Order: sequence, then C-alpha cells, then structure tokens
Amino acid sequence: MAVVKSSSSTSAGLYTRWFFVLPAVIFVLIMIVFPVLYTLYLSLHTWSGSAIRPPDFIGLGNYQTLLTNDPRFGDALIRTLQFTLAAVIVELLLGLAIALLIHGPFLGRGFVRTMILLPMVATPVAIAMAWLLMFEPTIGLFNGILRSLNLPPQLWLGSRDQAMGSLILVDVWQWTPMMALILLAGLTSLPEEPFEAARVDGANGWQRFLYLTLPLLLPTMITAVLLRSIDALKTFDIIYTMTRGGPGFSTETINIYGYVQSFEYFRLGSASSLLVVFFAIVLGISLLFVQIRKRWGTI
Repeated sequence: MAVVKSSSSTSAGLYTRWFFVLPAVIFVLIMIVFPVLYTLYLSLHTWSGSAIRPPDFIGLGNYQTLLTNDPRFGDALIRTLQFTLAAVIVELLLGLAIALLIHGPFLGRGFVRTMILLPMVATPVAIAMAWLLMFEPTIGLFNGILRSLNLPPQLWLGSRDQAMGSLILVDVWQWTPMMALILLAGLTSLPEEPFEAARVDGANGWQRFLYLTLPLLLPTMITAVLLRSIDALKTFDIIYTMTRGGPGFSTETINIYGYVQSFEYFRLGSASSLLVVFFAIVLGISLLFVQIRKRWGTI
C-alpha cells in the first residue's frame, strides 16, 4: 500500500512540475519555433506579401538562385564577414587592454568601471545619429578637427572606401566595453597561486602576462569573441541608420540585403531563403567556436 502511495505521489509531483514549466514551453514554441518554421516555409515559395495571391511553391528554387545567380548576396556576405572580423579583433585587443588597466585597485575604480559601460547601454539608433552628425562632411566634428590641423577633410560615410571603416569605428566604440567587462570578469576569477609562484621565481610583468594571464584567460577570450561575433554578424540598426547599405552597395551586409529584399522589393521568399542560409552560417561559426573552446579546455 505504501508503494502505491509513493508511486502516486511521484506521478503527481511530475505532473506538477510540467504544469509550472508549460507556460515557458508554450512561449518558446510561439515566439521562437513558429517564426523559424514559417521562415523555412516561405523560403520554399515565391510571395510578394499579397493578401490576394497566396505563396507559390517552387521548392529549392530560391536557394538555387541565391547561391548560383545572385552576386549581390556573395558581396554582402563578404562585407558582413569583413565587418565582423575587423570589429571583433579591434574590440578584443582594446577590451583586453582596458580590462588589464582597470583590474587592479586604484582611486576611482568604481567610477571608471561604470563610465566605460555607458556606450554599451545607449540606444543604438541614438548612437548612430550622434556619429552621423560627427561624420557630416561640412559641419561634422571630425572634419572640423582635420581642418584645424590643416589636413584635408574626408567624405567618411559618403565614400565607398571609407564608409565601412567608419561603421567599424562606431561599432568598436559601442561594444568594446562589453568585451572589457567579460575579460575583466575572467581576470578576476584567475587563481592567484600561479602568479605568486612566478613572482617568487623572478618572472617580470611581461612574462607573467605572456605565460600565465593569456593561457588562463584564453577560454574566457574565446567565449567573449563568440558572443560578440554572433552579435556583430547580426548588426543592422547602426548600418541602416547611418548608410542604409550605401554609398552604392559598399556597406550592404546580409541583414541589410535581407531587409531590402523583404520590405523594398517584396521578395519574401528570396529574403527567407537568404535568412535561412545566413542562420546556417552563424550556427556553423558558433559551433566552431564551441569546439575550439572545448578543445582548449581539454589541453
């Protein structure tokens, strides 16, 4: 009899747990799974968003056109990777330098740590508008500084050669604090014993950094690069606000091209196939970073 009661109470407890989890599961299914499945569905059709004409099934036609007959997609993908690679590398180096500078105790450390987070918490569109004014060729701050130094003014966002670099500069300014924050947390969690032993053995600061800090901090650095790379690959608001992919197509990334396909050309099927391919690329890069981190953790 006691066994029967125990079994019944176990079943009741299991049902109770599922009852509390069920709202979260339903939310995930509605907000995440359904949009993904609907995007996959649209990627197999041609549709202009018309309420009169339903989507027309064409199978893998959108993918074939995208991968074999759309040079604009290839160029946008290259620009996306260039933007991500340049921004993340600079942010990693600057973030590591900032984390090392503010790691130790000094007067006003709390204030400094708070101030460096301000660019990260600001609204991206507001940041883009502020930098847009600073890049303005006639009355902008940067050309004003160049004129005061007797240097020729630049076109910045109006130049095909300078626009991408200008956008990378804005991204670096906004997201370097995030990299510094993650690396600072990693530095704080490092054990003190190896560093104390190195000091006793006569190792100088550079040797401790090169042979202790970097190897011990590398898993944290890989995690920071993974998180920032995923976010940089999806950058949309700053680019769209400042250049809308121009001049020409010189700053058109995958996200900008997907937006243009959807809401300017109304090629919802083509845009959906583009987003599916882009999702696969981001997923592949993420899995690569995860494997690298696991491999490093086993060394």
